[in-house]
Amino acid sequence: MSSRSLPYSIKDVDYDNDKFRYRSPFKVAARALITKSFRHDCGKCGVGKILTLLMIGGLTYLMVVNRSSSHFTSNGLQEDTAVGNVTSVQERIGKVKRFLRKPPRLPPQLSPDAIRNESSNIDARKLSDRSEWKSKQEKVKEAFVHAWSGYSKYAMGYDELKPISKKGVDGLGGLGATVVDSLDTAMIMGLDEIITEAGTWIEKHIMERINTKGQVNLFETTIRVLGGLLSAYHLSGGWHATVNESGIPVHLNGAKPEFLLEAAKNLANCLLLAFTSSPTPVPFSDVVLGERSARPAPDGLSSTSEVSSIQLEFNYLSKISGDPRYRLEAMKVLEHFKTLPKVEGLVPIYISPHSGQFSGENIRLGSRGDSYYEYLVKVWIHQKDCRDSKLKYLYDMYIEAMKGVKHLLVRKSVPKGLVFVGELPYGSKGSLSPKMDHLVCFLPGTLALGATKGIKKRKAVELNLLTAEDLENLILAEDLAKTCFEMYAVTSTGLAPEIAYFNVEGVSEYGLDGGNKSSEYVNDIIIKPNDRHNLLRPETVESLFVLYRITEDPKYREWGWQIFKAFERHTKVDSGGYSSLDDVTSILPHKSDKMETFFLGETLKYLYLLFGDDDILPLDKFVFNTEAHPFPII
Repeated sequence: MSSRSLPYSIKDVDYDNDKFRYRSPFKVAARALITKSFRHDCGKCGVGKILTLLMIGGLTYLMVVNRSSSHFTSNGLQEDTAVGNVTSVQERIGKVKRFLRKPPRLPPQLSPDAIRNESSNIDARKLSDRSEWKSKQEKVKEAFVHAWSGYSKYAMGYDELKPISKKGVDGLGGLGATVVDSLDTAMIMGLDEIITEAGTWIEKHIMERINTKGQVNLFETTIRVLGGLLSAYHLSGGWHATVNESGIPVHLNGAKPEFLLEAAKNLANCLLLAFTSSPTPVPFSDVVLGERSARPAPDGLSSTSEVSSIQLEFNYLSKISGDPRYRLEAMKVLEHFKTLPKVEGLVPIYISPHSGQFSGENIRLGSRGDSYYEYLVKVWIHQKDCRDSKLKYLYDMYIEAMKGVKHLLVRKSVPKGLVFVGELPYGSKGSLSPKMDHLVCFLPGTLALGATKGIKKRKAVELNLLTAEDLENLILAEDLAKTCFEMYAVTSTGLAPEIAYFNVEGVSEYGLDGGNKSSEYVNDIIIKPNDRHNLLRPETVESLFVLYRITEDPKYREWGWQIFKAFERHTKVDSGGYSSLDDVTSILPHKSDKMETFFLGETLKYLYLLFGDDDILPLDKFVFNTEAHPFPII
């Protein structure tokens, strides 16, 4: 910093800004000259004296201007052509304009001490803000410990906890889904005791259960158990993992990475039967582990989202194991989807593994349709080296589908204009249903991820990486995120229902609002009696996390904190764990006695990351599967 003194003293810093306003030079001169004594003396002057002074001043000015504007030849004679006269007049006018022109207004100059103080204040605010969110992040960690304590105490080894009944239940095939689904969350949070407890259980029991248990769903087992094993493998030091890459210390006190990889391969070998048993590239929906067999669902159909949302896991397993079978079988599904007819990129929610064709016309981004669209862009991002070659068709399918979403499914509610994504239960020729599952709230995060490919928006703008379509998708992402948050804020509990309808007729259905009469959108959102339950789902907080990372807008953190407080207030069970709710519109909601594995594996993980630093699992280096298990970009 320069040591020269500034044009005013440090006490001037607190003066009113009037001193920096423009003042006419004539006023300055007048105020300087016209003192009381000057006015007194002028009063004695006669009119003749005043006229004489004005004449002398005028003649002096004309002589100066004429001298500066004249043009001389080499022999000293003045050239005074017609052109010269015009130029001379123009120059005189220009000189007068320059003389009368206002000087530029300069900003106030701060003293060195003031500059240092302002810089210190900014740094202090940043530190205070970071400290505040670190404190909130600790609250999420405490919630995870409380959830795990209930599971560990009453349901260890079962798939899920029933926190009110204080017992466990196997609803996902009996592989201890909560243990595996929660492990990488504990690693991210640095909870060594839980890591040890979960890792020890996995080493003792997982292989036996894979070899002996009965029927499991291909999709749920892949995203929760296989995905959990693979993510924990990486975070425990497998496949050249380093703290510099993920921002998370490598945890060596749980299950060994070699064992986790072996367990993942053993499970994947069983799940491959769903592919190899099917007559088409579309896999069967279920596998019987102990029998080493696969079978279709009772109605013979597979969910579109289920068969198309297992590719991240199988691709990553092929990469780290060196066995291409997993990738080849899984990618056949998406390659087959590329050949099927679509409606502006949108597809029905059922597909037959027997014919390989879509079944029915129901199009939606809620259940049975959601993660198909998510994995189109995530599989493309994950395989970085193949983005512009073998996998470009996935990005093209994603872009086409998002255009279809905007054209066919996106609408606004009345009276306040919330943007929502509806459904086409009878295809594009039928009318739009204003129904939106909470599951659709994955879409804001996916749109943002697809637009910037995980880098921050400001950086993408600086590097001119965003197309007009990318910017349009980012706007839609932010609009939908607001709608998803308002689905929480409109209820009595501050928690979202499983399904909402949006008022598009101008008159809300009486008695079917969310219960929060102070909400601006109480007349826009309709919640029917059968849809009022809350399952502790993660989709909204997932999108808030992604949007905060990409846009750096603090409102997404604030919204996430409001949602977390509502979970704490209404779903926490004192003896341990958290419970789903029957009715979010009730002031005192009844607990439905179930803690889904994804509450620990996804909801609390995304909230923890939302309140934390950006260098933890950065989105340009990691892709999260649809169960929030992070895989490093290849």
